[in-house]
Amino acid sequence: MKNTKAKRKAALKHLNEQLTEHPHVSHTGPLGEKVILELISYDDKSFAAYENLPIDDLLKQCNLNLINWINVDGLSDEELIKKISKRFELHYLLVEDILNTDHQPKADEYEQHLFFTLKMLYRIEGQSIDYEHISFVLGKNYLLSFQEKEGDIFDNLRSRIKQDTSIIRKRGADYLLYRIIDTIVDSYYSILENIGKQVEDIEESISNDPSVEDFQRIQKLRKEFIYLRKVVYPLREALNKVIKNEDEFIEDRNVKYFSDVYDHVIHLIDSLDTYKDLTSTLMDLYMNTINYKMNEVMKLLTVITTIFIPLSFIASIYGMNFQNMPELTSSWGYYGVLGLMGAIFLLMIGYFKYKKWF
Repeated sequence: MKNTKAKRKAALKHLNEQLTEHPHVSHTGPLGEKVILELISYDDKSFAAYENLPIDDLLKQCNLNLINWINVDGLSDEELIKKISKRFELHYLLVEDILNTDHQPKADEYEQHLFFTLKMLYRIEGQSIDYEHISFVLGKNYLLSFQEKEGDIFDNLRSRIKQDTSIIRKRGADYLLYRIIDTIVDSYYSILENIGKQVEDIEESISNDPSVEDFQRIQKLRKEFIYLRKVVYPLREALNKVIKNEDEFIEDRNVKYFSDVYDHVIHLIDSLDTYKDLTSTLMDLYMNTINYKMNEVMKLLTVITTIFIPLSFIASIYGMNFQNMPELTSSWGYYGVLGLMGAIFLLMIGYFKYKKWF
């Protein structure tokens, strides 16, 4: 009996080591997409993480006397999401909102839950931004998060939860929601910084030598701004609804933190408007530079045409081949006409330079 308990204890120890070394063992949805489950349970004195358990076993590990964070990466397994919704008695409209990734950021209050959804911008490859839909369900002592894709930007947050001295361990699930939303909003700033750098690069390129590629980059930035505005502007209203805290899902002591995120979103909106104006200025600069270069070309062609008009006139006269043209029989006639045309050419060049036409 003692040997059996020892073996069981050793096996559990080995399993815990595997959980730490391989934190993301995935399930597979009906469409073959990865679905990764993760549960973090904690309070000010304890911490536990479960990351490769079947959904039924993972739900059994939820101790509502602790703070529980269940994170789901991937929305392809609807059966799995239904099991979670049944366990936490989620409204069917709420479940529909979780599975619908076309929603703009919003906050909805249900009898036992606060639903919050927004977009996560967390990866820039070259000049493209990777968008991901993420939804949260806040209840008493638990937070459910549903991510559209695998991977996120919460590794630092997970590390902080493991620390005994972290303030997260001393607060409720609403404070955890604040920290996650704050992390997402902070990532927006890095996106804007990248866009600001792109604006500077395009401006420099246009000043040196505007090209079709610059025009295409400007158009791409304008589309990005349109999408970002759709992401950020509704987020302001969603946070405002959370701050009002009508159903007291957010503790009074934590409302100030959501207000701080709200202020960050307002700043982001101002920055977006500024960059939008700069992008419009870039388009004006591009068009003005192109027009200036075109005008320079047209001016040069006009000067050349103007110079050759009198020369063509003289050449056309002596191309008529009349017999009674005395210059035709003169020994210096050919050279005289060439000299006259050369003199006219030089005089016109000098005049145009005097006028600073080129």
